[in-house]
Amino acid sequence: MASSYMWTLLNGRETWGKTMGDDGSAVKGAQTLMRALDILDEVIAGPVRAVDLARKLEMSKTTAHRLAHALRSRGYLSATREGFSLGPKLLQLGALAEEQTDFVRLAHPLIERLSEQTGFCTFVGQREDDWSRHLDRVMGTQRLRVATAPGDRRPIAETGLGKALLLDENPETLAALYQKSRIGQATDRDVSQWLAAMKASQSKQIVLHDSELGDAVRSIAAPVRNAKGEICIAISIASAGYYLTDDIIPELAEKVGACAAAISAAAGYVA
Repeated sequence: MASSYMWTLLNGRETWGKTMGDDGSAVKGAQTLMRALDILDEVIAGPVRAVDLARKLEMSKTTAHRLAHALRSRGYLSATREGFSLGPKLLQLGALAEEQTDFVRLAHPLIERLSEQTGFCTFVGQREDDWSRHLDRVMGTQRLRVATAPGDRRPIAETGLGKALLLDENPETLAALYQKSRIGQATDRDVSQWLAAMKASQSKQIVLHDSELGDAVRSIAAPVRNAKGEICIAISIASAGYYLTDDIIPELAEKVGACAAAISAAAGYVA
């Protein structure tokens, strides 16, 4: 007789029980678990009363109360005046998950696919104060390749990747970082034009970058967000302007944005 093991919620406690597949208890236990998970999904957006949980999830008030209090007893929910909310155990697990997330490892297979789709070098980088650090690179198939390598650090306002890492910043901070990248030599007009371009990038969540260093490098970059909605890394494709021409940029920008969205989803971000 086939048997299986599962967690079941009984009398406010988690118990590890042996259930036999033939008597239907395995199915019942799985349904109970799924209902408990449904409750956790409902309280993500904020406190919810048990009566509202019952109505939204189409379960009896008794079942809603029983499951909610069982989850509360284990620290997965907290009881507030407004209803049940996320408990300390979930907050702890969320913090641990974020600490243990290797965003570069998460992103690598997706930027590898992006490079295969486009033929361009793809990059991953993260912010280090006023700098951006390139952490990973997948070489493209173009003859001329961008020389930037993993480990290289640049002023954050100087590259497309760095700009993507800044898309949540306010204009004052952006202006200061741009001036720093230009060694204080940017004119008011330069700053104004750069801020206007950044505002457009913030709206689209895509950066179209032409290097100001005289190397004719162009890039398209996008931010990646973690479960909290914060920018954690950014990705980009880059090449010589000879290859990265205006006529193909819209299609490439869509691919870069889709790749960043996929990495964000894998990191726990819900748009």
